[in-house]
Amino acid sequence: MPKQKKSLSLSHPTPETRLDSCFAALKEKKKAAFIAFITAGDPDYDTSLEILKKMPGSGADIIELGMPFSDPMAEGPTIQASSLRALKAGQTMKKTLQMVREFRKTDDTTPIILMGYYNPIYVYPVSGFLKDAHQAGVDGLIVVDIPPESDEELCLPAMHENISFIRLATPTTDDKRLPTVLQNTSGFLYYVSSAGVTGKAKLDESSVKEAVGRIRKKTKLPIAVGFGIKTPKQAAKIGEQADGVVVGSALVDAIASTLDENNKATSETINNINDLVKSLSSAL
Repeated sequence: MPKQKKSLSLSHPTPETRLDSCFAALKEKKKAAFIAFITAGDPDYDTSLEILKKMPGSGADIIELGMPFSDPMAEGPTIQASSLRALKAGQTMKKTLQMVREFRKTDDTTPIILMGYYNPIYVYPVSGFLKDAHQAGVDGLIVVDIPPESDEELCLPAMHENISFIRLATPTTDDKRLPTVLQNTSGFLYYVSSAGVTGKAKLDESSVKEAVGRIRKKTKLPIAVGFGIKTPKQAAKIGEQADGVVVGSALVDAIASTLDENNKATSETINNINDLVKSLSSAL
């Protein structure tokens, strides 16, 4: 991937997005956004779509929809397994975008972010993916393996389609690196609460508070915190510091725990994850 100059920026202001409206409305209520992650197509397309449709009613303010990939390097075993289940069930990028289209038939308000890796977008390819994603109703992208130095690759083209490009900051993102991470980031900044893969992190609430305070001095973007948040008590604590609380592995576990021996959905699958979404969101 060619290295790009750090001076890249979007040449025109973007209109207000669903993400902007969502965070503004929640700020008025003095409430942190509950951002819920599931993998598209896990454990199968129909069940995943039904879960997606029910999430806002259960309390999800923003939804992260994982794009299944065979080599999700930043994920722990829980989300890796969900990607493999989805791929085995026949999930594709086109089906993931179709899920968003189906969701938008009944919900034109809740922001949807696609999260994952560059390879499935690159082979789509990029221009067609961004056009289809915008038309489907995607609001943002989190693509973990494209650095800020390569913004021309995907970030700026996405922003020209009015799709926010959300960047990750980590405990190792120091004050020297932070301005580069923030450049061209839109929608919100995702602060990863600890180093390591998803699902394995131990939440350190005091270090999160310190990091969020430090980042706030550098940006007006909302800051959402994820990795290691599993319980309503943890969500409430992080919600006191951040503008958004991201829960992924715990929700994916809630799906996996109800599957039969063939990884097929059971009568408990949809209700189990919706109950957990209600419990977590109510803590905020």
